[in-house]
Amino acid sequence: MAELETKEEITTVSRSAPAQITKTTKTVNPPIQTEHPQKVFEKKKVIFRSNQVIWYILGVMEVLLAFRIVLRMFGAYPSEFTNLIYFLSAPLAVPFRGILKTSTEGAVIEWSTLIAMLVYALLALGISELLKFIKPVTPQEVEKE
Repeated sequence: MAELETKEEITTVSRSAPAQITKTTKTVNPPIQTEHPQKVFEKKKVIFRSNQVIWYILGVMEVLLAFRIVLRMFGAYPSEFTNLIYFLSAPLAVPFRGILKTSTEGAVIEWSTLIAMLVYALLALGISELLKFIKPVTPQEVEKE
């Protein structure tokens, strides 16, 4: 595909004796058209905010799963708090149940919950990196207009 080119002619006249006229022709590429700065700013802002939401959700999920692991490890007695943690973390841990056996020697360790935490972290990282394909964004870029 051929690029659009424009030719620009420049004529120069020398002021010293003897007067000389020089005519030069150069090929100039047309200026690159870019998005309006406000649109770019808004796009960066949306991507940056999306990244923040992804990592916030991951943080909440990881904390719930970590509480689940710690409560199981120490053999916490059923109470309102432990039941709440198990209730909230169950939908996150169920897809990974049965991948590995639960270790019951001494303390109970739910290996499947640890795997769930790793998978969710990798998933969040993947989504975050996918957003960077749209437009790489840093906090400093978002603050600039």
